[in-house]
Amino acid sequence: MTAPDPAPDPAAGPGPVPFGRRLRAAMDAHGPLCVGIDPHRALLQSWGLTPGLDGLRAFTETCVTAFAGRVAAVKPQSAFYEVHGAAGVAVLEEALAALRAAGTLSILDVKRGDIGTTVEAYAHASLAPDAPGAADAVTMSPYLGYGALRPAIDLAQETGRGVFVLALTSNPEGAQVQHARLPDGRSVAGAVADAAGEDNAPARARGELGSIGLVVGATVGDAVQRLGIDLAASGGPLLAPGLGAQGATADDVRRVFGDALGQVLAASSRDVLRAGPDRAALGARAEQVAAEVDRMIAPGALD
Repeated sequence: MTAPDPAPDPAAGPGPVPFGRRLRAAMDAHGPLCVGIDPHRALLQSWGLTPGLDGLRAFTETCVTAFAGRVAAVKPQSAFYEVHGAAGVAVLEEALAALRAAGTLSILDVKRGDIGTTVEAYAHASLAPDAPGAADAVTMSPYLGYGALRPAIDLAQETGRGVFVLALTSNPEGAQVQHARLPDGRSVAGAVADAAGEDNAPARARGELGSIGLVVGATVGDAVQRLGIDLAASGGPLLAPGLGAQGATADDVRRVFGDALGQVLAASSRDVLRAGPDRAALGARAEQVAAEVDRMIAPGALD
């Protein structure tokens, strides 16, 4: 099955509806939560499933059915499908198609990053209209240069899809690169945020959320302030792992995101998936976490 472009918006002129606009509508409708689908071996076993292809398919179908229409976005982790070979990738493609049919946004967590024709091929694998594994957005790594991602960013903008670029992650090793200073004094993470802001400038001028987001961990502490990064000016969604099971509190979220709270799309996997394998319990937990995050980042949260 191939993936059609997002539907045109007659009120906005020709072309597909931008991902940022669609994501904002989904966040307003369901709360700012992106639920991960992470079918690793230990989780499959905890659900009473075999850690093979049958377990992978059962887990994925349960998650898709539980989350579709109930959360702003769903984020399958590609590696847990790729490890099963072509048959596992086929399960992933089926999940993306099912989410698309249900009208729920998908963010494919692949963290690709390369140069030239290679990154162009990665882009077409996930963002092209005729890609079997097309998603509404993908995660990408900028550490061969943000400019090297240009084929993916341009294709996403053209097809109404999105890209989330790694900026500030909470793993200890990430700081070695992300906090490093460039000759102009900016941090590497700050330069990535600035570049995303340039790509999102047209959307921001229209008063809309941009389609080029950043991945910023909710547990990075004072790094945003210390590095002088203006997350609000990036203009796009901020995919924020670290809430829930990873321990980020409301105070952590306020400190990290400040006046960019309204751009936050919280990413949660374990905190929701531990409610499985019961489908109803999974869906209810997703809605509960979405409501908790919504209260945490509501405009009054800064007061």
